[in-house]
Amino acid sequence: MVQSPSRTTLSSSPPPSSTALSRLQNIANHMSSVSITNFPAEAVPQAPEDPLFGLMRAYKADQSPDKVDLGIGAYRDDNAKPWVLPVVKKADEILRNDPEANHEYLPIAGLASLTSKAAELLLGTGASSISEKRVASVQTISGTGAVHLGALFLARFYKLNGANRTLYLSNPTWANHHQIFTNVGIPIAQYPYFDKKTKGLDFDGMKAALADAPDRSIILLHACAHNPTGVDPTPEQWREIAELMKVKKHFPFFDTAYQGFASGDLDRDAGAIRYFVEQGFELVIAQSFAKNFGLYGERAGCFHFIAPPSSDAAEVTTRVASQLAILQRSEISNPPIYGARIASIVLNDKALFAEWQENLRTMSGRIISMRQALRSKLEELGTPGQWNHITDQIGMFSFTGLSEAQVKKLREDFHIYMTKNGRISMAGLNTRNVEYVAKAINTVVREAQ
Repeated sequence: MVQSPSRTTLSSSPPPSSTALSRLQNIANHMSSVSITNFPAEAVPQAPEDPLFGLMRAYKADQSPDKVDLGIGAYRDDNAKPWVLPVVKKADEILRNDPEANHEYLPIAGLASLTSKAAELLLGTGASSISEKRVASVQTISGTGAVHLGALFLARFYKLNGANRTLYLSNPTWANHHQIFTNVGIPIAQYPYFDKKTKGLDFDGMKAALADAPDRSIILLHACAHNPTGVDPTPEQWREIAELMKVKKHFPFFDTAYQGFASGDLDRDAGAIRYFVEQGFELVIAQSFAKNFGLYGERAGCFHFIAPPSSDAAEVTTRVASQLAILQRSEISNPPIYGARIASIVLNDKALFAEWQENLRTMSGRIISMRQALRSKLEELGTPGQWNHITDQIGMFSFTGLSEAQVKKLREDFHIYMTKNGRISMAGLNTRNVEYVAKAINTVVREAQ
C-alpha cells in the first residue's frame, strides 16, 4: 500500500514576510504605472484647443444676460438667432415631397446639377471657359474640403524639381489655411495685406511681396469679403494684381465663401475671379455655400479647376478631373447629398433663384446697417481714433484695430466675445446690443489713452 503524504508534506509554505509583501506591492505598482501605449506624450502631445471653438465654449458658459457673441462666423438675425433662409425652407419642402428622393450614394464628383450651376454662378452664364469645356468641378465638404482637395492636388502635381512650390497667404488670413496646406507638405509664406495704420489694404506691400516671390508661386486670394479683415482690393487694384501675377507666372488659388453675402450682388462679388479667368489664367477656386445659403452644418461646396484657353484645354481639363476624382475617392469616397440637393434646387429654378437673391440682399443689408450703426455710435461718443474703416470694410467680419489687451477687457468686464486679434462678426450685432457694444469699446479705448 502506498503511504499517504503526511500533513506536514501537504502544508503550504510559510507566509511571506511583511518586507516581501511590500517589495511585491512596489513591483506591481511600478508595472501598473508604466504606460504601454504606442503614443506617449512626447510622440503625441496634447494639442491646444482651437481658439475659435474655445471662444464659443466660453461664451456659452457665460451666464451674464449682457453677453454678446461677436466671434461666431455665422449669420444671425436681429434677434440674435440663426436664420434659415425662406428659400431654403421652400427647397427643403420640395425635396421632402419628391417621390424620387433617396439616400443613395452620389457619384465621386458629386451632384452634377449642383456643380454645373455652381461653376456658372462663379464664372457667369455663357462663360467661354464653360462652353469650351475648360472647367472641371467637384462637389466637396464645403469650402474647407474644397481648399483641402486643392491643396492635395497641388501637392501631388504642381512641383518644381520634385519639390512642392511655396504658397503665399495674406497676412492675416483664415487661420485654417495654414493647417490645411501645412498638413499636405506645401511650404507657406506670407504677403502683407492689412495696414494697421489705415486699417485698410497694404497694397504696396502686397505688390512688393508678389513681385519678390519666386516665379510660378501659388498665391491664395480671397475673392471677396476677406476673412478676417473685411478689406477687399478695388476693381482697379485687382487688375494691377492680375497684371503682376501674369508677369510672374504665379498660380492663383481663389477662396470664395461669401459670394452674394458680401455686397448682396452675386456678379459683383465674383468680379475678381471672372477678371482673372478672362485674362487667361489657369487657376483653381474653392467655393462654399455655408454662408450664402445658411447651410453651415450641411457642408456643401465645390472645387473648380479652370484651364487656360488653348487647343488642348479640354484634354487638360479631362486629365485634371480624373486625378481629382482619384483624390476625392481616397478622401471621402463621395460627398454628402442633402445640402447639395437644397442648393441645386434653388440654383436650377428661376423663381427660387430670384428669391435667393432677395434673401442675400436681406442678409448683406442687415450687416451693412450694423456697420453704419456701430460707426455712428462710436463717433457720437467721440471715441478716440478713426472709425470709418468699419463701413469701408465689407462682409461678415470687421478688423476693429482693438488690441489684445482691449479685447480681453471687453470679455472680462463687459462679456463681449471676439477673437483676440480684434476681429468681430458684424452678424453678432443687432439693434438691441449695438449701443452697448459701442459704449464698451469707447470705455476700453479711452482707458488705453
